[in-house]
Amino acid sequence: MICKILKKIINLIDKMKNIEIKSTNANLLLLRELHSEESIIGKLYLNGIFYGYTLELPYLNNQRSISSIPKGIYCVEKRAGEQSPKFKYEHLWIKDVPNRSYILFHIGNYPKNTKGCILIGNTKSKNAIGQSTKAFKKLMYDLQPYEKIKLIIK
Repeated sequence: MICKILKKIINLIDKMKNIEIKSTNANLLLLRELHSEESIIGKLYLNGIFYGYTLELPYLNNQRSISSIPKGIYCVEKRAGEQSPKFKYEHLWIKDVPNRSYILFHIGNYPKNTKGCILIGNTKSKNAIGQSTKAFKKLMYDLQPYEKIKLIIK
């Protein structure tokens, strides 16, 4: 009798090992690495795993439309394309950026494609990232199960 109970417990433990526990929170980490007069190229990590490259404008004291945003910790929300006059696809809205509004993650490859937002791509070169549409769509797909998204910029 005790052997049967122990076998059942062992079987339950084995089954529980295969259960994947998912968090409802996603963590994005952006490490700014290559600085030039035209852009900053960084690396983006999703929950600790390298995800792709980012492109931002250089940091010019957080000036609207010509500067990247300050380093820090931000809450991010998914934003439907219908809510944007410019981007007709779901994108990410970085909330509560000091003295700025509507800072987004969106598709783009070059500094001319951003006015302070963050672009994501699969490849990088000087002042450019590549395969932005592919990288962005994958990011949005992979963020689907998460209710809350936190962005840390270093």
